[in-house]
Amino acid sequence: TFNLVAKIRNYSGPIEASLSPNNIPVAVYDNSLDTINEGISSLHRYVDLKKKLLKLEDLHMYDLYVPIIDVPDEEISFDEGVKLALEGLKPLGEEYLTIFGNGVKEGWIDIYENKGKRSGAYSSGAYDTAPYILLNYHGNLRDVSTLVHEMGHSIHSYYARKNQPYVYGDYTLFVAEVASTTNEKLLIHYQIEKEKDPMKKLYLANQELEQIRTTVFRQLMFAEFEKVTHETIQEGTPMTGEDFSALWLDLNKKYFGEDIIVDEEIEIEWARIPHFYSDFYVYQYATGYAAASAFAEMILKDGEEAVEKYLNFLKTGGSNYPVETLKMAGVDMTSKAPLEATIRRFNELIDLIEKEMDKI
Repeated sequence: TFNLVAKIRNYSGPIEASLSPNNIPVAVYDNSLDTINEGISSLHRYVDLKKKLLKLEDLHMYDLYVPIIDVPDEEISFDEGVKLALEGLKPLGEEYLTIFGNGVKEGWIDIYENKGKRSGAYSSGAYDTAPYILLNYHGNLRDVSTLVHEMGHSIHSYYARKNQPYVYGDYTLFVAEVASTTNEKLLIHYQIEKEKDPMKKLYLANQELEQIRTTVFRQLMFAEFEKVTHETIQEGTPMTGEDFSALWLDLNKKYFGEDIIVDEEIEIEWARIPHFYSDFYVYQYATGYAAASAFAEMILKDGEEAVEKYLNFLKTGGSNYPVETLKMAGVDMTSKAPLEATIRRFNELIDLIEKEMDKI
């Protein structure tokens, strides 16, 4: 689709045609792929660690989904989950915590499963209503993470609608996951820092590692697949299903390295990814995560000054282009720095797991 748009409207290529409506420079896309390729050895390092911890002679692609740390789920009531969430989000300041607490008290959240209720979690609402959250709370740590994630969306919407006219009261997909993921990052940082049990600390560290693996490395592998396929077709070379499969297999081998057996069956996985029907969509998961990581790091390091910039970002809504909105808050997505910081965090977590394993 974007190859046709690029040709008709004289864009340099399909990526520019896709990014242009939100004024996102092509450099954001290209820098993301360059940076992840420069840091790809970190993913190889994680794969090697997983192979050792699972005590496998041969590690296959499906083994990536086996948890390396098995900790029994503890029952956390919803009230306890809210308390944990508020503790984790303390660095955001009293105003944010008050909005969070009031949202819980005022019934923003549909908490429990019910007959006819869909699964998962979702934040919604309209300009002149409170934000509302569909949640299915089962009482485990993952549900607390989901709670802060969805409240991140809702409080972003709350701030945007309170501070912008109707026309700017929403925000683009490029920044949509930033507020939700910033909350997740602050929560898991708090949990890892306060946890005394080595096994639980390992579990939490691996949980964050898996978030980065699936949200950053894997999604940018998807983005590289999209870039190569679109540019190949733009150059006039047709691609068959077999060509797609061959490229997909090669990318998996490059990203996951030599310590894993990249099973041939994985080559058809591209065909089951629904996001590929929305061209150049998936890279925004990685950029959103990187921006959130940068915000969380700034908030924990710089305190009130960083919080003020962050809250101003939430209040901006759609009144400016997304890259400019982030830049004004101190996160420059045209540079490699946010993603480089995410990869550094990935390596720190591997270091932590290796250190904690020596204690067990």
